[in-house]
Amino acid sequence: MAYANASRADGATLRDRFAVLRTDLSERLARRRLYRTTLDELTRLDDRDLADLGIHRSQLKSIAHESAYGRS
Repeated sequence: MAYANASRADGATLRDRFAVLRTDLSERLARRRLYRTTLDELTRLDDRDLADLGIHRSQLKSIAHESAYGRS
């Protein structure tokens, strides 16, 4: 006769795993929100303001990504 054992060695309950999932999801959403906010604010600047900051319009996405997710 075969037996299936679904016990977990780390002792994480279903509630614990959902809490970790929820925390991870909220962190991901916060980073995405920061990316969008940064990109929107940079996009609103005109070319002269961007030039004063030493930024070219083609760099906006990478700057927003670095702001939200760090260097990759």
